[in-house]
This record gives sequence, structure tokens and C-alpha cells, in this order.
Amino acid sequence: MNIASLFSGAKDSAFATYLSSMRHKISFLVTIISENPESYMFHTSNISLTKLQANAMQIPLVTRKTNGMKEVELNDLKNVLKELKAEGIEGVVSGGAMSNYQKSRIDKICKDLGLKHMAPLWHKDPVEILRNMIKDGFEIIMTSVGAPPLDEAWLGRKMDNKCVNDLIELNKKYGINILGEGGEFETFVLNCPMFKKKIEILDNIKHWDVKTQSGWLEIRKAELVAI
Repeated sequence: MNIASLFSGAKDSAFATYLSSMRHKISFLVTIISENPESYMFHTSNISLTKLQANAMQIPLVTRKTNGMKEVELNDLKNVLKELKAEGIEGVVSGGAMSNYQKSRIDKICKDLGLKHMAPLWHKDPVEILRNMIKDGFEIIMTSVGAPPLDEAWLGRKMDNKCVNDLIELNKKYGINILGEGGEFETFVLNCPMFKKKIEILDNIKHWDVKTQSGWLEIRKAELVAI
């Protein structure tokens, strides 16, 4: 099928895109840019850099802005998918693994539009998902944290097997979601098997709020380099 990927630039959407590309043609990447950093549906950390990732994959990127209001923001997603259906897409892939809120709403939008919704990570073992990403050559860094005991030191950390082991321990002790689907952390993909070039970060800055014990890594400058 010709499909569109709901693409945030983070690990789960990138991995779901990669898995789906083995069976289908990824005709478009779709990035919804929310003005609300607390959006219920859409990733916001370094979202503007999906353009660089799309260039790395040589796949057309379609972006739309939304005010990020709960439920209302779904109309913006539905409208862009309706436009892409007219361009020939037959299905949509998303990277959700556990969030019933997100999956149920994408399911409904796709049903209304006569599109197939594929969620290849849905209810898969979180540790297995992360291990497979690493095994398949995904280069991932942490770009935000929002749940103690995750702290400023995690910002910019590479997601390798040691990182996965640490997340497993934090899950046992504190209930931290291993995939970060509870908002505990967000990520950014620097390289993966779909990339023709990889992303190199040239300048970044950490924003940390001592009161909330949360923060994010702002990637201020990045470029594509040869793999």
C-alpha cells in the first residue's frame, strides 16, 4: 500500500515507519506542529527538525500547524490525511505502543476516511522494542525528561543497551514507563536504516526547570553528513 507516516522525529514513530517500509511504500511523512507544548496528541520537542530527517530519508514531508487544543487538534490531523487520501494514500502508520487515547482517535479518523491504520509497535514488549531499535542501528538521544528521578544528566544521553538497562531499573523502582509514553521522556533520531545521511548536532542548549525537575534539549543547529 501507499501509506503516510505520522512522524514526530522521535524513536517510536521512526521505528514504526521503518518497520512499515519493509512491506509498504512510505509516500509521505506527516508532522503536526502544535502550538501547545502540552498537546495530548502530538510530540513537540525539536519538532521542526523532522524536515532534516525527511531529507535524510528522501521522503516528502507534509506539515500542518495546530493550536493543540484537546480534541480540536484532531480536526487538523483529519484534514491533512483527507488531502493525502486524494493523493493516493491507502493507510496510515503511527508509533503508538500503549496510549489508548492516541490510538483510538487515530483509529476513528482512519475509519471515517476509509484508511487503514497500522500500529506495528502496539502492545509489543517495551524492552524488546528498544533492544530491536538499537540492534537495527537506530541512533537515538534523549531530548526531554519530565519525571524524577530522571534529571538534567539524561538530556542528550544516547539510548544504548546501558540506557535501556537503567530504564528497566527505574521502571521497577519508580514505575517509569520504559518507552516514555507517560511523558517521562522524549527522544530524537539521529540515524536509522532509512537515512541516506545521518544528522550531526552542531549546537544545542539544555533548558532545565529546578522547580518542576524537568527540562529539554534544544537542538539549535544540525546538519546532514555522510554515513
